Amino acid sequence: MLTDSHAHLDSSKYEGELEAVLRRAWDAGVEAVLTIGIGEGPAEMHQALDICRKYNGKTGTRAEGQGTREVQASPLLYPRLYASAGIYPHNTDEADEAAYARLDGLLGEPEVIACGEIGLDYYHDGSPHDVQKRAFVRQMEIAAARKRPILIHCRPRDGDNACWEDTLQLLAEHWGPSGLGGILHCFSGDWTHAERAMEMGFLISFAGNVTYPKAQPLRDVAARVPVDMLLVETDAPFLAPIPERGKRNEPALVAYTAAVLAELHGVTGEEMASVTTKNFRRLFRLTSDV
Repeated sequence: MLTDSHAHLDSSKYEGELEAVLRRAWDAGVEAVLTIGIGEGPAEMHQALDICRKYNGKTGTRAEGQGTREVQASPLLYPRLYASAGIYPHNTDEADEAAYARLDGLLGEPEVIACGEIGLDYYHDGSPHDVQKRAFVRQMEIAAARKRPILIHCRPRDGDNACWEDTLQLLAEHWGPSGLGGILHCFSGDWTHAERAMEMGFLISFAGNVTYPKAQPLRDVAARVPVDMLLVETDAPFLAPIPERGKRNEPALVAYTAAVLAELHGVTGEEMASVTTKNFRRLFRLTSDV
């Protein structure tokens, strides 16, 4: 069974359709999804947790002989959902003390297993870089106190290595000593970036862009990452993999990304699904019933 380690299920692109999206994910062999709690800003960090509470353990009915019987909708109908909470780099200019207090409270909830996605983004014009850095460090401090792994967003400008260098330097200074690790979400860097992060306990997660024809350098990196350090994700509703590129992405499509990673490592799709799910559970100290 697969785990989608990063999906934005609170996106408006799923409005009115989320139940069907989750059912398709379960039918495609996705047993768990980490739904990302950044919303459109700090005021919406709670939405991922709300989705977890709506669909985890929900009861329903289905035909059973001449009548019906009550059944658990999870795991029979939907993947198990986990949540994160964090302040996205481009929203860090909105991060005040109330936002940090809200984040701390959310990280104390049992369903919220990670802080993120947090980090740096130098690709788009958003919050100033110094503001992003301060908020990144503050959120690492909050996550460390709550003992929650972190989900890293790092997007440099094309041809500029500054974002990666700043991200990895801040992680080495403020996070590595915690020993809590985390995930480099939607990895797009080179081998040296992956290697430095793995030394700090980070798993490397690949999204649908690793399937794109022009992504051979990224596939070359993916082939070098040890299988016990790999994760798969959709980053849904973005980055739909080949052959669905250009369409709205959703957790069911994580199987295409897993298949590419399986081919790169010379294993079956089922083996890649199993090992990446085990990696996810190991990082977050989860058991099948937690």
